[in-house]
Amino acid sequence: MEYELEVFEVYDDGDQTSSKRHLKHNRKKCKQKQKTTVLNIESTDNDIHRSKTSVLSSDRRHLSFRESILSVFSKLVVWRDQKRYQSTVPDKLDSPHSSKDFRKGYIPCDNQRRIHANDRAFNSQFRYASNYIKTSKYSILTFVPLNLFEQFQRLANFYFLCLLVLQLIPAISSLTPVTTALPLIGVLGLTAIKDAYDDIQRHISDSQVNNRKSRVVHNGQLVNEKWSAVQVGDIIRMDNNSFIAADVLLLTSSEPNGLCYIETSELDGETNLKCRQCLVETAEMGQDDVLIGEFDGEIICETPNNLLNKFEGVLIWKGKTYPLDNDKIMLRGCVLRNTQWCYGVVIFAGKDTKLMQNSGKSKFKRTSIDRLLNFLIIGIVFFLLSMCLFCMVACGIWESLVGQYFQTFLPWDTLVPSEPLGGATIIALLVFFSYAIVLNTVVPISLYVSVEVIRFVQSFLINWDEQMYYDKTGTHAKARTTTLNEELGQIEYVFSDKTGTLTQNIMTFNKCSIGGHSFGDVIDQRTGDVIEISENTEPLDFSFNPNYEPEFKFYDGQLLDAVRRRDEDVFSFFRLLALCHTVMSENREGRLEYQAQSPDEAALVSAARNFGFVFIERAPNSITIEVMGVKEVYELLCILDFNNVRKRMSVILRKNGNLRLYCKGADNVIYERLRSGNDEVKQKTQEHLNKFAGEGLRTLCLASRDLEEEFFNNWKQRHQEAAIALDGREERLDAIYEEIERDMDLVGVTAIEDRLQDGVPQTIANLILAGIKIWVLTGDKQETAINIGYSCQLLTDELVDVFIVDASTYDEVHQQLLKFRDNIKIVHTFQPRSPVGIQLGTSNGKMEASNHSTGTSTPPQPANPPAVSVVTFRWDDDIDRCENTRASTELEYHNGIEEAPAEESTAGFAIIINGHSLVHCLHPQMERLFLEVVMQCKSVICCRVTPLQKALVVELIKKSRQAVTLAIGDGANDVSMIKAAHIGVGISGQEGMQAVLASDYSIAQFRFLERLLLTVFDPMYISIYNLFYTSLPVLGVGIFDQDVNDKNSVLYPQLYRPGHYNKFFNKKEFFRSALQGCFVSAVLFFIPLGTYFDAVSPNGQGLSDYMLFCSATAAMLVIVNTAQIALDTMYWTVFNHIMIWGSLAFYFVADNFYNYICNGPYVGSLTQAMSEANFWFTAVLVVIISIMPVLAWRFYFVDVFPTLSDRVRLKQRMAQVRSRQSQDTLRMPSSRRARRSIRSGYAFAHQEGFGRLITSGKIMRKLPNPEFNIPNIINKLNMNSGSSNSGQKNHTSTDPHSHDGSSSSSGMRAPMQDLDTINL
Repeated sequence: MEYELEVFEVYDDGDQTSSKRHLKHNRKKCKQKQKTTVLNIESTDNDIHRSKTSVLSSDRRHLSFRESILSVFSKLVVWRDQKRYQSTVPDKLDSPHSSKDFRKGYIPCDNQRRIHANDRAFNSQFRYASNYIKTSKYSILTFVPLNLFEQFQRLANFYFLCLLVLQLIPAISSLTPVTTALPLIGVLGLTAIKDAYDDIQRHISDSQVNNRKSRVVHNGQLVNEKWSAVQVGDIIRMDNNSFIAADVLLLTSSEPNGLCYIETSELDGETNLKCRQCLVETAEMGQDDVLIGEFDGEIICETPNNLLNKFEGVLIWKGKTYPLDNDKIMLRGCVLRNTQWCYGVVIFAGKDTKLMQNSGKSKFKRTSIDRLLNFLIIGIVFFLLSMCLFCMVACGIWESLVGQYFQTFLPWDTLVPSEPLGGATIIALLVFFSYAIVLNTVVPISLYVSVEVIRFVQSFLINWDEQMYYDKTGTHAKARTTTLNEELGQIEYVFSDKTGTLTQNIMTFNKCSIGGHSFGDVIDQRTGDVIEISENTEPLDFSFNPNYEPEFKFYDGQLLDAVRRRDEDVFSFFRLLALCHTVMSENREGRLEYQAQSPDEAALVSAARNFGFVFIERAPNSITIEVMGVKEVYELLCILDFNNVRKRMSVILRKNGNLRLYCKGADNVIYERLRSGNDEVKQKTQEHLNKFAGEGLRTLCLASRDLEEEFFNNWKQRHQEAAIALDGREERLDAIYEEIERDMDLVGVTAIEDRLQDGVPQTIANLILAGIKIWVLTGDKQETAINIGYSCQLLTDELVDVFIVDASTYDEVHQQLLKFRDNIKIVHTFQPRSPVGIQLGTSNGKMEASNHSTGTSTPPQPANPPAVSVVTFRWDDDIDRCENTRASTELEYHNGIEEAPAEESTAGFAIIINGHSLVHCLHPQMERLFLEVVMQCKSVICCRVTPLQKALVVELIKKSRQAVTLAIGDGANDVSMIKAAHIGVGISGQEGMQAVLASDYSIAQFRFLERLLLTVFDPMYISIYNLFYTSLPVLGVGIFDQDVNDKNSVLYPQLYRPGHYNKFFNKKEFFRSALQGCFVSAVLFFIPLGTYFDAVSPNGQGLSDYMLFCSATAAMLVIVNTAQIALDTMYWTVFNHIMIWGSLAFYFVADNFYNYICNGPYVGSLTQAMSEANFWFTAVLVVIISIMPVLAWRFYFVDVFPTLSDRVRLKQRMAQVRSRQSQDTLRMPSSRRARRSIRSGYAFAHQEGFGRLITSGKIMRKLPNPEFNIPNIINKLNMNSGSSNSGQKNHTSTDPHSHDGSSSSSGMRAPMQDLDTINL
């Protein structure tokens, strides 16, 4: 057998403009027996790369040991067993892999996957993964061993197992093994039942997914199969709006040119539709099941990986080889949209799909309470061993000096040698284990029983909470695990997805500005105030329009009145919305339906439709709309497509001989290209833009320009030359676009609301006040993420600066982070922390859109302080000064010291990080700098991140901050993040359930997270007393008790902060409780001892016997414990009364039952003790002495140093209800929604490429309009401005394609064209 070591070192070229990589490849053969073929391994996009200078420079800093180890892993080291890589398929003489395959650079080898379509027998020999999905942890066979292994990781369980083994040895055991076996079996059994219940729920969820139906082609017929039965190589049919069962290669679809549309929000969080196109050759099969069943193509492709945007392979069919890329692949988790049907062959199934490759591994999650309990148990065990050691030494000394002479009365065991020294030594050793058994109650196994019962019952309380029930979908909150409840009270970081978690992914046309007039606000005619729109607000009636949509709602009647009186500016506004887009229309069952690439564009076209400007249909060279019932047909001359650099799109149309350009885009981009003049309208429109942006709306500017025929013909000719250029095509096209998109007239502004889920801003505000830091991790684009950040008020205009990390190389990202760190230091230097909670800002607290700190900005100089510094006070400090009779809402009091929340930056900073920059930020050599910057920012938003990057960010915070984290999401792209966090929360009730299946808790709405965290308290702070209490009252307090009611828990989020510091359960509290227990134990022993020592009853009967003393002391113990736990109970329910007082009564009943019915050894002892007055006086004295120090301690600190919870409880008891105004002010100032902002509200979830698809005709079912034929356009390009009439003569010339179907129906497909075809 031969092994081979390959080392790859990857680094970037020094030239930043070049993307070329250099590969250093060192190979060492350890042993060579035969000549073998070495396989090439291609570097992927996930290779960790740095600039050449940062890797090879001689003056780089010395690395720490940890960094040195991590740097080794930055090199790819591959050990390979070459025998393992030999093909399992014997070479054939007629193998399709000829020498031309090698010349093409695609070498068939064993790190590739070979698939034969419709050939299960061939594919089965490779043992590819089935499509069965498993998220459960156990099976019937593995449940017992795996569950016991997990449970014995708890040291107490392992300790009692060892103790049980010792008790089975008669020579050292003085107690029956039953005393240990029963509690141990009870703990293990209860935990096993709980874990089995959790896993059964996972099995049920897995079964629901695996039993979904899929239509598979078998022998030329469609057969219904379960998802789990689908195999690699099968061809499946997918229908519109259905989930895709596996990763498939698209073969054919219902749309023209083999196109189909998918929504990938489950994978990457992006809401806009993506286009996929199959090969022209396979698209010809249509939906003929016989032809598809006979398809026998061979696919050779890459092995399973987690790269969502990369796929490489070839299809070999009918002797020809076709290249395959990511544009032909549809991934599991995607949803088919706007496509009636499509067929595809399964490439990856089950765990090999890219969705599951990004899901991460399920981890055994243990709470900090469990870890602390393990530490405490270790301490208790060492204390026990020290006691046993002391007793062993004392026994050895006594036996050697005294005991050997009493063998007549106390004979030694036969195992003990008769020699005095040796015998004493053996006896001492045996006594060590005997004392370990006798004193085993020092280790509190009942503590674990109480903890597990409390967790189990609390999980049901979460499931039954009616205030976390979402009636629209009928979904309850659900605790999918019962082992993590106490972690809910210690969350420091929340990592949230955006789409479907914070937002509803519903775009609504909310407001607009036309000709300097704002529309959308509902004004009270009597007072002139703006009326808040609610569910009770009556929307406008659009039923006069036969094409209106019942679900469309608009409330400002002034805009509809302007349409009815045919206002010229309003007509121009809506006509632009109806014409400037890439939406496709389709008539289904007599109803006009739109297929939009993005929800933004769908909302705009829908708004125009409802106001009477209906987009009817399009052809490759025409657009048809209906304006107030009158049909208008426009000749489509050109589409200047949208991209993220241009931030705008335009169309050029001709109607009645007039040429006009319509454009929509970002406000700053459009304003730069407006012609001079009309300043008053521009200024008013800018004010409206600022107002809309301040309300968190997504804005677009609309503009138009009339064109001269001569200018356009000249421009079109140069546009054609740029479009077919081989070098610098994109740059030349951008320059051509700039020539025509200028000197435009401002038409208006649209304001779309990316509707948040109900209660999201309030929930985020309360969680932030509770000291919880919220990070948003989304796969959506930067502008959209920033806009949502302002909508949910993670970003505000009061922030000093918003840092944007968008560089592409390691060095550039490093420079940006250094600059941001310097900016923060400068602000902290010249604007230090104010002792009275003053927040400092710059330039009136506002942030210029152009001043965002990006890679191109210049870092400020430390020597020059800011010229203007305006001091503003925090709104919550105003409340504190007004309400000086209650505790601060920002501060907690600990031991008389006023402490501000840790790590809270008074200077407001936020940071937005792009995914390609995050790759470098997570590099081991940069993560420290990255953390230094982000930890000083109030808000962190990561956009364009992959699922695995989300998990890496969570892991980084867990590792570096040692903080308890929570991740919440609703899609498959959030699964890895949910699994990585301490607590994973899935949003249920959505289309996809992958996040719910991987979560620990599921809720229907993000707003329920507030109640889940702020009202589910840590039950462990009282369970430590279980060392000394009985179990039933502890369960009552742990399950039902609450320090304040649920309303005040939400009203005062700062009550949550002590959980961050483990104030209720830590080592200090444990040892304090242990000292209290020792004191109570001493009181319980010595006071009854003094009472009953040589005591005599009034009738002369002795009371100093051992049995009576033990019975009286035990009864007093139960009374003291009951009084103590009643004192600790802050919230009394019927269950608390039953458990506390019932437990006390049960003790006396059980004692009499055991002694009188079961003939116990203590018959009559307790009865005799209780018949004497000594018992009752002693019991009262013991209770007072035991409880009084606790009462005095608590009274002192509550009176002198009250915490916020103490004051809230006082307010509850005094029944003082906070006024509605103060509630609103404390929770969230609603006035912020109405503030104006000078930032840009631009955010458009759109992609380039659809313009080319439309003008090329590839996307069209309808053939080009013969009225606007292509030869006519070409002729016009060759004419001067004076020969336009002759062009009109040629207007009637026939379309060269019309002879074979120009008169066909609109349902006929256009001819097949390549993706890059440009129709001129």
